[in-house]
Amino acid sequence: MASSHSSSPVPQSNSSDAFFKKEMDASKRFRPVQSLPDVCPKEPTGDPSNLCDSPSLVVDQHRWTIYHSKVNLPAALNDPRLAKRESDFFTKTWGVDFVDTEVTPSFYLPQITKEHFALYQQEITPREKIHEKCKNICPPKDTFDRTLLHTHDKSRRDLEQVPKIFMKPDFALEDSITFNAVLPWSHFNTAGGKGNRDAASSKLLQEKLSHYLDIVEVNIAHQISLRSEAFFHAMTSQHELQDYLRKTSQAVKLLREKISKIDKVMCEGSLRVLRLSLTRNNCIKAYNKLKLMATVHQTQPTVQLLLSTSEFVGALDLIATTQEVLQQELQGIHSFRHLGSQLCELEKLIDKMMIAEFSTYARNDLNRPLEDDCQILEEERLVSLVFGLLKQRKLNFCEIYGDEMIITAKNIIKQCVVNTVSQIEEIDTEVVVKLADQMRMMNFPQWFDLLKNIFSKFTIFLKRIKATLNIIRSVVLLVLDKNQKTRDLEDTLQKDSAKDSTVDTEVAYLTHEGMFISDAFSEGDLPPVAADTTSQRNISPNSEPCSSDSVSEPECTTDSSSSKEQTSSSVTPGGVEIMISDDMKLTDLELGRLANNIQELLYNASDICHDRSVKFLMARAKDGFLEKLNSSEFVALSRLMEGFILDTEQICGRRSMSLRGALQSQANKFVNRFHEERKTKLSLLLDNERWKQAEVPAEFQDLVDSVSDGRISLPEKKAAAAEERKPAEFLIVEGQKYATVGTVLLLIRIILEYCQCVDNIPSITTDMLTRLSDLLKYFNSRSCQLVLGAGALQVVGLKTITTKNLALSSRCLQLIVHYIPIIRAHFEARLQPKQFSMLRHFDHITKDYHDHIAEISAKLVAIMDSLFDKLLSKYEVKAPVPSACFRNICKQMAKMHEAIYDLLPEEQTQMLFLRINASYKLHLKRQLAHLNVVNDGGPQNGLVTADVAFYTGNLQALKGLNNLDLNMAEIWEQKR
Repeated sequence: MASSHSSSPVPQSNSSDAFFKKEMDASKRFRPVQSLPDVCPKEPTGDPSNLCDSPSLVVDQHRWTIYHSKVNLPAALNDPRLAKRESDFFTKTWGVDFVDTEVTPSFYLPQITKEHFALYQQEITPREKIHEKCKNICPPKDTFDRTLLHTHDKSRRDLEQVPKIFMKPDFALEDSITFNAVLPWSHFNTAGGKGNRDAASSKLLQEKLSHYLDIVEVNIAHQISLRSEAFFHAMTSQHELQDYLRKTSQAVKLLREKISKIDKVMCEGSLRVLRLSLTRNNCIKAYNKLKLMATVHQTQPTVQLLLSTSEFVGALDLIATTQEVLQQELQGIHSFRHLGSQLCELEKLIDKMMIAEFSTYARNDLNRPLEDDCQILEEERLVSLVFGLLKQRKLNFCEIYGDEMIITAKNIIKQCVVNTVSQIEEIDTEVVVKLADQMRMMNFPQWFDLLKNIFSKFTIFLKRIKATLNIIRSVVLLVLDKNQKTRDLEDTLQKDSAKDSTVDTEVAYLTHEGMFISDAFSEGDLPPVAADTTSQRNISPNSEPCSSDSVSEPECTTDSSSSKEQTSSSVTPGGVEIMISDDMKLTDLELGRLANNIQELLYNASDICHDRSVKFLMARAKDGFLEKLNSSEFVALSRLMEGFILDTEQICGRRSMSLRGALQSQANKFVNRFHEERKTKLSLLLDNERWKQAEVPAEFQDLVDSVSDGRISLPEKKAAAAEERKPAEFLIVEGQKYATVGTVLLLIRIILEYCQCVDNIPSITTDMLTRLSDLLKYFNSRSCQLVLGAGALQVVGLKTITTKNLALSSRCLQLIVHYIPIIRAHFEARLQPKQFSMLRHFDHITKDYHDHIAEISAKLVAIMDSLFDKLLSKYEVKAPVPSACFRNICKQMAKMHEAIYDLLPEEQTQMLFLRINASYKLHLKRQLAHLNVVNDGGPQNGLVTADVAFYTGNLQALKGLNNLDLNMAEIWEQKR
């Protein structure tokens, strides 16, 4: 007590750090009007000069000061109700469950800085300087210092006599070592007649300890005497303190009476109004909370009701909204502590139910009767399922639909085969059990009708899949479009909010019950027609609207835009309206990838149908059935498959290659068999050909006429008309007569079959071109072997190859050469530009045929050349005229003309005889030179001239050679 009064803190500083020291002036120790630091705040006393320091109810009623304190520190630290001293005295008021929280600093308490002490430092600095000077001028007296030092040294010497063990802070006689050190037992050993000495030692030890005790007591008394002045001063100050406390108590009592009156008059009514307003608002909040809890309590039954009607999207929205309410507005409600986990489990159950429901829907949609319609099965149900799966990020429904497509495609083929087999009486299903074996027992018309039925079913199947996938894809694109619109709207709102500046208003605290005055007034001033936001949440159909006197509170609503589930309606292509909420968890990238996967699923459906069709074809082709088809059957099959391929490509928008590849493979096999059959047939015809002119049936003339009209196709057979028309001797082609053999007529028909096959099966154009080139080359080489090479003598048994055979072979080759440009143009119109290089085969074939024709002509000339050499080598210029040699030559020339005139055109006949005449003149000239016959007008010259005139007359007398320029003057040697 004394020390607290004698050491009143007065800041003194001789620097900017404001160092504090105790004031030594005794006149300033006592300040009657200043309060003690550990008692109540200062109150006005009877001194009129101090009334200005008392609080003013008028001035200070709106300002918080230290006089609002109600608890002093000693009362807080010395709580007699506690069994033991607590570590934190704040637990006294709020209990042991008090938790420290960060207290928001009040803006009514200013921040104290060094600038606040600047004025004080200016005032105290001169005083401190004076104080320091006084200390230097008036030093302490030497007598006092020497006496004090002497007393201190004496006390220290006396205390040094006491052993150090007594001064230790852990001194305790209970310790055996300490006890033995203080009282050594060796001094008290009574054995061996040493009792007198031990007694003396014990007495000496007792006196020594008594001496130590006296020294300590003297030092304690000395220390007490040094502080006697402070003790008596404290006793003196006690009376003053009691008087001060009595006056203070009276002032406090008077002030409290005034405050109580003011409280009743000015504050009690207003605070009661505020308290009732807060109570009303709290009751409204509690009422709305209870209504919200009642609505949330109905969540599970409502979800069960929605699931019973397959309203998965509504159930998921309800669960999401309830989860949000539990996390934001009903957080910490003990009765709902397990509802969140239950809703999570229910959401997982809904995920499984939606996947199972989608599988069931896909199965029912794909397995319903394949009628000629593409109506979507339960479009609203499909849209709801897809939207729910997207909402839960269950994107594997495409795989589920793909698996169902594969199973359904298998079942379609199986069902078609079963239905077809059941209608065929020839197939005994009890004997032949396997469907594949039953299918192989069908003939081509039955199997062809089955394949046509499968293709038609697959076409309807793909159209149905396309319609369903279009609905699914439209839902995905609607969600993607909604996300983009929402993002654009958020960007627009952010730009608008950046332009608007918000003004912060200060809010005053209301000390009563720790509430805000602004909250109280704002809650009380809200219009009663405002409905609670939570009542607007469409949690369940049983939710009731709030009463008209309900007030919207921040605690009952969630104002953040991210947590609000705003919805917008969109319409699918099928006319189904769906509500799209903003809480979709899918990104634009995921939605775009999903839309592409749905499109790929349509492509996969086409591939699946093609793959199953290929397996069906391969199962039938195991026994070589497809390779045994004739041309018309294979063309019908090819057209059917090409039509199905084009239909699927039009439906799905992408070309599938598996069925096309299988068709190409079968087409290649067909081409090989087709070519081998025709080549074998041609080979047999050539081996049996006797190379005689054949009659031309009317059907072949019609065939040639159709080609002349620009149509390379086999005309329809007309049996009745063919019987009336007789075979012609020549084949008329564009006004020219062609004498042909039967093999060439059939070869023309075979060539047209190749061309027509290309029209029927465009995919085999290149293969057919190669095979036809091979066939034409084979005919050319084989005919050359048989005629020019005289192979027909051994093969057919001809006695000799006559000039007529040679001329007929040449004319047949010319007929084929006539059709090669037409065939080339036909193939060129059906080839791709990059395949035009294959047309060079026709150029090579044309050259080979022309070379062959030239060889035949050369062979005819060579025959006559050998005859001339034989006859003219024996020619002699003598009578009679004409000579026998020239008569033989003219006879052979007439036979040659007779053999070839009807076979070759007149122009070719004239050219041939010109070449023969040139050979004749060459041999005659050589023989005349050998006989030394010259053109001198002599007798020999006259005989030769007569023979030559005979030759010329006979040759020109032949049909078609009358205008032939023989130029016989060349037989004579020109005079040099």
